[in-house]
Amino acid sequence: MERSMLGAIFGSLFGISALGGLASIGASPNPMPGKPEGNWRLLDPVAYENITIFPVVSSSSQDTSPFLTLDEGLSSGEVIVSEQGAVGLARTRDGRPIAIPQYNSGASVNQLVLINRSKRPLLLLAGELVSGGKQDRIIGKDRIVPVGSEPLPLDVFCVEHGRWTGASSQFGASKTIVHPSVREQAAVAQNQNEVWDAVRSGTLSKAKPVAGAAGQPAAPPAPLSSVVIGDAIATAAPTQAYAKIYEGGRVGASVDGFVEELKRRFDRATSGLKGERVVGVVVAYGGDVAWSDIFASGELFEHYWSKLLRSYAVEAMARPGYRETAAITDAREFLRNLNGREVVESEPGVYRWREITKGRLSLIELESISPKAMTLHRLLLHRTS
Repeated sequence: MERSMLGAIFGSLFGISALGGLASIGASPNPMPGKPEGNWRLLDPVAYENITIFPVVSSSSQDTSPFLTLDEGLSSGEVIVSEQGAVGLARTRDGRPIAIPQYNSGASVNQLVLINRSKRPLLLLAGELVSGGKQDRIIGKDRIVPVGSEPLPLDVFCVEHGRWTGASSQFGASKTIVHPSVREQAAVAQNQNEVWDAVRSGTLSKAKPVAGAAGQPAAPPAPLSSVVIGDAIATAAPTQAYAKIYEGGRVGASVDGFVEELKRRFDRATSGLKGERVVGVVVAYGGDVAWSDIFASGELFEHYWSKLLRSYAVEAMARPGYRETAAITDAREFLRNLNGREVVESEPGVYRWREITKGRLSLIELESISPKAMTLHRLLLHRTS
């Protein structure tokens, strides 16, 4: 996306907004387009190789302790995720048996069954990976699962194309969130084939056209090229399991080194804050702002930060190595409202999910209704397709 387009897109005076209900569309009453949404400011950029990360800090923070995360729930046993059609019983925290419903007659690639046995509402983010069952999957959409809810069908996407068998029908925590090119295809495009393509290719972002006459040097090669990823699949991940491709072998080791240096620089840039907490980041690749994740509290950001950082690093290594630092003015645009076509989904008394699209930009917000109204997670991205 051309940088000159950002201001025009965010500053548009016309938009479409949902008026409520499930997947509803309507006209937006928002009279102040382009105004920053939260009490946020950006710190100076953290740059390394072809990635630039702008820490988002805030002097105010919500209490997000009433919410349980997927990693916490799966690790403690308070949350159960299983294949559809699995025969068995789960138990509530007080020992009452719960039958795991079959819904359809057998397992389904794009739907699992989730049971929240905890005393806290469960927060799910699109792109979080669960491992096990017949094949590894990722959560398809941000949502909240309330306390005491019935076992529910959970929309997911497969990230292990070559396996459909397993010793257990249940899933465990992987402490992984897939990198932006894959996450986009689940959260926005909601296309299984595109998810598989992104896993195999590393990124769906296209290289910049080279300016000038013929004979100009080609785009700097990506460390995680499709050839490198193909070698990893052939040698270490024959079932095309995301975790085995990007977290094991030589690919995993190279990502580890990239993450270590990026984390060192980020920690140095965000140390010594007084009266403020880091609540999110805006991320750019090769000088182009592409992605942002912002949370309701510093505590919630810290819970997701290590796996988000790794996901950003994988994306950077899969893209051409343009060593350019994005402008902070462009990054600030990712803190603003976006006016455009809006779709809303909600569960009364639990949560409200909305997606706003404008050109190549997509904004997704997850708002809790109970126990307290707040925007738990805000994702803004420049789509690759």
